[in-house]
Amino acid sequence: MNRYPVWVYVTVTFALMLGALYTLPNFFGEAPAIQVSAARATQKIDSSVLSRVEETLKSAGIQPTGIFLDLASVRVRLADADTQLKAKELIGKTLNPDTENPSFTVALNLLSSSPAWLTSMHALPMYLGLDLRGGVHFLLQVDIRAVATKRLEGLVGDIRTGLRDKSIRHTGISREGSSIVVRFRDADTRGKAKQYIQDQLSDLSLLEAGEGEDLRLVGSLKPEAAKRTQEFALRQNIQTLHNRINELGVAEPVIQQQGADRVIVQLPGVQDTAKAKEILGRTATLEIRMVDEENMAPSVLQAAQAGQVPFGSEFYVERNGQPLIVKKQVVLTGDRLTDAQPGFDNQTQEAAVHLTLDATGARIFKDITRESVGKRMAILLIEKGKGEVVTAPVIRTEIGGGRVQISGRMSTVEANDTALLLRAGSLAAPMDIIEERTVGPSLGADNIRKGFQSTIYGFVALSLFIIIYYSLFGLFSAAALIANVMFLIALLSLLQATLTLPGIAAIALTLGMAIDANVLINERIREELRAGVSPQAAIAAGYERAFGTIIDSNVTTLLAGLALLIFGSGPVRGFAVVHCLGILTSIFSSVVVSRSLVNLMYGSRRKIERVAIGNTSWK
Repeated sequence: MNRYPVWVYVTVTFALMLGALYTLPNFFGEAPAIQVSAARATQKIDSSVLSRVEETLKSAGIQPTGIFLDLASVRVRLADADTQLKAKELIGKTLNPDTENPSFTVALNLLSSSPAWLTSMHALPMYLGLDLRGGVHFLLQVDIRAVATKRLEGLVGDIRTGLRDKSIRHTGISREGSSIVVRFRDADTRGKAKQYIQDQLSDLSLLEAGEGEDLRLVGSLKPEAAKRTQEFALRQNIQTLHNRINELGVAEPVIQQQGADRVIVQLPGVQDTAKAKEILGRTATLEIRMVDEENMAPSVLQAAQAGQVPFGSEFYVERNGQPLIVKKQVVLTGDRLTDAQPGFDNQTQEAAVHLTLDATGARIFKDITRESVGKRMAILLIEKGKGEVVTAPVIRTEIGGGRVQISGRMSTVEANDTALLLRAGSLAAPMDIIEERTVGPSLGADNIRKGFQSTIYGFVALSLFIIIYYSLFGLFSAAALIANVMFLIALLSLLQATLTLPGIAAIALTLGMAIDANVLINERIREELRAGVSPQAAIAAGYERAFGTIIDSNVTTLLAGLALLIFGSGPVRGFAVVHCLGILTSIFSSVVVSRSLVNLMYGSRRKIERVAIGNTSWK
């Protein structure tokens, strides 16, 4: 009746061991660290960078407690803050001899102090939010008017190109405020133009105006189109911010929209506020230029490397290290790029990047490729006034229709990187930092201390009450409570969730709900004993009949938590995540773990004379 099969005890024991393993990394804390990442879009982080960092530290007599290489950065864990500052200065000088044009970002950071054997088992500490770990908080304002202006300027170019292709004559096209004005000399031509624009550019609403020979079409963005444009710009800005923040190696950054035109950025653990502002405010633009084929002789390239660049051209170095001379004249800019996706060349099956251009960009690209078959075209990313050649493919044929393919000397990873850079390398709209807050590590540590102290005090108070009131069964309940907290912390660590102050409050609430389930079970057992039921039958009935009530109460609370998780944001969402996970762990610990302990104590006995469940031992 009160015996579990062996596999249940094995499962519970395994769960407890697993919970202890994944809870353990959270007790080691964090250590000062250095984060080295690429400052340029085309700069790669590889083993050579790792070797340079190791040699720099070794020559200075600095012994790191850990050094790690991933796809985006090199991370160096150090013993103390003084060593961290010294190492940052040394690594910065080694990797960036030209301080005006740095190749790498060297930033202060924090890394977990977990031992290697735990890390190798993917047992990692849970992330801590800004209020616990310290870091920086920014509120960014997006210039919505600039978004609309940029969209209207693009439509002006599309209308000019379309009317010219259709041989529809006009006397001028201009943007005036938030409208586009197209002028005509006769009503018939205006009617043809209006019909064409309505068919091709559905985002514009058109009104006829003017008299005599000064006839006008006045176009403005439809409200739904303006809203869609703003939302797209905001999404692209958020994606670009994500890409840039990855350079700082921030674990679980918070980047979310607030209202119609603002973005919240929270960077837990970031100590270098100036570096964070520099990266967030960075601008990048795409340019397409022609390679100066007439000046690609070895002697000219050698002279260009020495600073003697031919007039009207600039000197660059490709990814593979080959020198390149590119004309200064810009053929096309990233403003004309609407999409970039990685893929493969249908003929050679090489990795490629597929670009989509708007109407004006498609016409320009068609003209330039028709005139330059067999020549090379360089695609550059311009950041901080410095240009980098992303790729320089050969033009094999005239390319029309606005669909462009970049291929040649690219791996699949490079194709993905290039597509990402071209698609989200620059902000869709300007943004200004209108609010900035810094939470120091000491304040975060104080929040952690107070939060966990309150949780521990609550746990101790609950445990004392339940043990005093329910005797041995109270001890079982307290043990289940410990298991519940361990399971919850292990689950948060395993999922790499972010714990915030509201999350600590949710842990305290979970403790109360978990003990409530045990109170229901214990009271049910006492009722059965009072009714004269045998102890073994009372224990079985107590767990079985209380289970339905426990499920009902927890499911209703879980639904409320899911609503907070779906519709909430920020601190509310952080509370909801821990709350929902806590409900699941409390059901398991309150029912399965506690009953396993009870069954171990009483299940092997054929006859029970006394059950210690309160001030009186029931017979």
